[in-house]
Amino acid sequence: MTWNAGDMPIDAASIGQRIVVRYAVGGTGPSGGPAMSDVIGRVRAVDLSAVTLERRDGRTQVVALTDVVTWKPVPDRPLRRRRAADASADELTRITSLGWPAIESLALGDWELRTSRRFTGRANSVAVHGDPGVAFDVALDRVVEFYASREVPALAQVVVGSAAERDFINAGWTPMAGYHGGAVVQVADLDPAYDADASARIASTADDDWLANYGRVNDPAAARAVLEGPATVGFVSIGSPAVAIGRVAVTGEWAGIACVEVAPDHRRQGLARRIVETALAWAVERGADKAYLQTMRTNHAALALYEPYGFVDHHDYRYLEPGTTVSSQ
Repeated sequence: MTWNAGDMPIDAASIGQRIVVRYAVGGTGPSGGPAMSDVIGRVRAVDLSAVTLERRDGRTQVVALTDVVTWKPVPDRPLRRRRAADASADELTRITSLGWPAIESLALGDWELRTSRRFTGRANSVAVHGDPGVAFDVALDRVVEFYASREVPALAQVVVGSAAERDFINAGWTPMAGYHGGAVVQVADLDPAYDADASARIASTADDDWLANYGRVNDPAAARAVLEGPATVGFVSIGSPAVAIGRVAVTGEWAGIACVEVAPDHRRQGLARRIVETALAWAVERGADKAYLQTMRTNHAALALYEPYGFVDHHDYRYLEPGTTVSSQ
């Protein structure tokens, strides 16, 4: 068994490259030989025992090098297989969570229990998608227990109009009290090129200057843990000190645009547009061909900013919390 493409091994030089790997999965295949499977992804890590691939949906797969039968490079920007709008709400919920990863994440079937010392609702709620793997009432008890054990409020992020939302409401969960509502998720298919701003800086970490312009930070350590979590993330800024910022995370074929902020006395000068253009250009260079964003429906300035780039509504989500009659057993 070989794990070479010609004479080229999968090694550190392969990191960042998109490849297809054929590997043995154990057992006998239809033809009577060893059973095999294929996976396509971008190499994110490789050592003497395994290679980690990031697939198009942003999820990672680890393949032991001893199982690899063969591999070869694939085009860095393959023909788009489907439009961004064709992704399901459940799939996009998983993708957006990968782009905004919680400090602590625990799987409950397909659901994801997330907590991050209260930095943003997205990183401190159960992402409801797919099947929790247990009966619904048991799943709710486990959600409540998870957050109670960490002494934080239990929250569920649910897609508006979904069956899961109805199930939660029928179980006594109610919209989060004292909250402005949920958010709209918008998506766009990306163009091959954007006009990146030559004066913009893109860093791999959120420094103090960048954080000072992001007005939602009470715990800088928690904020950095979430914001810097993805393997491919860029913190865009213009000015020194910064007067405009943004964040872009690439997971698989998707780019997440977030945190676009402009200092009040520098608004209406096109800085937000320059941040977005730079972020999209950076994402395309790293293999993204689709993008998403999450913002309030009442944030008309943000919706107007993104509209020229082809962003359209995909779905809305909101946060639910246990009602007064809901408790863990």
